Amino acid sequence: MRAPAPRFASNDGVIEAARAALGPWLLDARDHVGEVALVVDRANLVPAMIALRDTKGLEYQQLMEIAGVDYPERDERFEVVYCLLSLTRNHRLHVHVCTDEDKPVPSVTGLWPVAGWLEREVYDLYGVLFSGNSDLRRILTDYGFRGHPLRKDFPLTGYTELRYSEEEKRVVYEPVKLAQDFRNFDFQSPWEGADYVLPGDEKGTMPKAAEAKTTEAPKQTGAGQPHPGNKAEEKPKDPDVVPSKGGGQNQ
Repeated sequence: MRAPAPRFASNDGVIEAARAALGPWLLDARDHVGEVALVVDRANLVPAMIALRDTKGLEYQQLMEIAGVDYPERDERFEVVYCLLSLTRNHRLHVHVCTDEDKPVPSVTGLWPVAGWLEREVYDLYGVLFSGNSDLRRILTDYGFRGHPLRKDFPLTGYTELRYSEEEKRVVYEPVKLAQDFRNFDFQSPWEGADYVLPGDEKGTMPKAAEAKTTEAPKQTGAGQPHPGNKAEEKPKDPDVVPSKGGGQNQ
């Protein structure tokens, strides 16, 4: 028998309980596609998280993830999203905080030590600063990486490329170079195929068969005539093997 799906607590009453616990710290709340999202004042993030963790009826004890979102058209372009889980109620909650490149977000490492690495990921990929994180440095990109790759204004090709240099026998970093000779786009459907010959296609073509030779009469083919070789006068006068009477190999 198939096991039933795990039961999750309903969203009913969650927003009301959050409003009562957070008060003016709660800027907005919405229930969308089955998930509750709370927008919290950035300066009061830590006391708001303590209230969500310790208030009876909410009890979001565990921090599951911290994510970042970039909205370049906004004045505060970044949103930091905290994904909380209530183990006692089996319910999930999202807490949103808005900021920009200069205003730091208070760190929650004092509440959940796991936030140390999660905040480093958001800083590395988006450039969001976190005040109170004692080890705020890059964690996913390489040493000397320039920029933050998940920002919407970061170029898809990046700024540098790395390759192994046979001359220097090591991995080297170079500025990205996109030769226009290799950037020809035909915009054709890959299912229909190209109407031109690609390099290497000639290997798949069958060779043309040679034209068949025909004759008009049998005498042109030499049919019925003795083989020109194996004549008596063409045999050697002194053969290598001289048969002896009664002792030869063929006697």
